[in-house]
Amino acid sequence: MPNFYDEMYSTEATVRPHYHAFAEWLAQQPAGLIEQKRLEAELIFQRVGITFAVYGDTAGKERLIPFDIIPRVIHAAEWAQLQAGLVQRVTALNRFLHDVYHGQEILKAGIIPAEQVMNNAQYRPAMQGVDVPANIYAHIAGVDIVRAGEGEFYVLEDNLRVPSGVSYMLENRKMMMRLFPALFASNQVAPVDHYPDLLLDNLRTVAPHDSANPTVVVLTPGQHNSAYFEHAFLAQQMGVSLVQGQDLFVKNETVYMRTTQGARRVDVIYRRIDDDYLDPRAFRAESKLGVPGLLDAVRAGRVGLANAIGTGVADDKSIYPFVPDMIEFYLGEKPILNNVPTYQCRKKDDLAYTLANLPELVVKEVHGAGGYGMLVGPASTHTEIEAFRERLVANPAGYIAQPTLALSACPTYVDSGIAPRHIDLRPFVLSGKTVTMVPGGLTRVALQEGSLVVNSSQGGGTKDTWILEN
Repeated sequence: MPNFYDEMYSTEATVRPHYHAFAEWLAQQPAGLIEQKRLEAELIFQRVGITFAVYGDTAGKERLIPFDIIPRVIHAAEWAQLQAGLVQRVTALNRFLHDVYHGQEILKAGIIPAEQVMNNAQYRPAMQGVDVPANIYAHIAGVDIVRAGEGEFYVLEDNLRVPSGVSYMLENRKMMMRLFPALFASNQVAPVDHYPDLLLDNLRTVAPHDSANPTVVVLTPGQHNSAYFEHAFLAQQMGVSLVQGQDLFVKNETVYMRTTQGARRVDVIYRRIDDDYLDPRAFRAESKLGVPGLLDAVRAGRVGLANAIGTGVADDKSIYPFVPDMIEFYLGEKPILNNVPTYQCRKKDDLAYTLANLPELVVKEVHGAGGYGMLVGPASTHTEIEAFRERLVANPAGYIAQPTLALSACPTYVDSGIAPRHIDLRPFVLSGKTVTMVPGGLTRVALQEGSLVVNSSQGGGTKDTWILEN
C-alpha cells in the first residue's frame, strides 16, 4: 500500500464500505465509456463558458479547469464531524474579528502578540469600533481541508476575504447528474443545489435594519478577473444584479445603483473585490474598481458588506497558528479540527529549524494565495531551494513553514487510465443568524502524478464531492 490515505481503498484490493456502490458501478462500465463521458463534459463546460484566467499567463487565454468524473465520496458520519469542526472554527474566527476591531481582549490576554494583528497588512484601522450586522465579518468562508496520516482531517488554511470555487462545486454536480443519472439512483448523495438560496438568505441578514425588502447585488471587478464566471453565475442563480464599481454611487452615506429606471438603493453588497480596491477615497486612490465613499456608508450602517472590510487579518497565514487558541479563548472548547503543525519563521528557533530542513518542508508567504510564493521542498531542485533560502533569510517574518503532508488520494481518470491523485476539500461555510453549509464542497485534485499542489492556477482540477446520506 502507498504511504498516503486512499479515499476509496483500505487495502489494494479492499474497497471502503461507502465506496462499494460506486466501485460496483465502475467495474460494470464498458471500456471507453469513461473517456467518452470525459470528452462530453469538457465540451459542455467549454460551451457554457466555465473558464478561469491565470494571472501572469502571457498568452492571456482563459482555460477550462479540468474536471474529473470520478467523484470523491465521504460518508455521513465523517461529514458530521467535519461540519461540527467547521462551525466551531468559523464561529471563533468571527468572534476574533469582532474582538480585534473592538475590545481586543485576546491581545490584552497575550494569547496573540498584538503586533501580529496591529502591524498586519490586512488589519484595517478604519474599521476599528465599527459595528457590523450581527457582529458577523466573514459571511462566506472557504476553509481548505486536507486528509493525512490514517485519514485525519486537518485545516490547511482559512479563506475569509473573497473565497471562490463554489460555482465549480455546483456545476460539477450538475455535470455528474447529466452524465450519470443512474449513479444518483443507487447512491443517496446529499444535494448541494440549494446553495444559492442559502447564500441569498444569508446575505439578506446583512441588510440595514430599515430595509424591509433588501436589494442585494454582487460587486465584481469585471470580466478580466479570474473568477468572473463565478460572480456572474452566483448573481444569476440568486436572481440579483451583477454590478461593477461604476454602476454604484454613494450619496448621503447611502449606496445607490444606476438603473434604466433611475437610482435604486442598494442594501447589501456581496463584494468580490479585495479591500484595497473597494473605495478609492479610503484605500488605494488609483483604484477604478471600487465605489468612492463606500467605507462611509459601511461605517454609517447604511449598507451591508459581505464579507466585511478587514476580514483578511483573520485568514493571514501568520494568524493561522493561533486559531486553536481562539477556539479555546472565545468558545471554551477544544478544537475539533486540528491545524497542520506550523513553524513561524519570525521566531528564531522556528527559522533555524526551517532553514535546516528546507528540502522536507512546505514554506508559504503569510500573505500568499493560489499556490504562488511558496516552496514545496521535496518537489524542488537544489537551485530553487537555495534561491528560496535567500528570500527567507531576508524576510523571515513573511513566511511560515509546515511539514510536507502525504495528502490523501482519490482515484482519478488520467491519460494512463484510473490512478490515485492527491486531493483537498474546500467546504463553503455561511455565517448569519446561524452557521450553515451545504454537504460537501469543492474537491480539488493535483493531476500530475505525485504533485501536492491542487490549485487550478497551478494545473489542478476539480471533482464532484459526494456526502452519502446513509
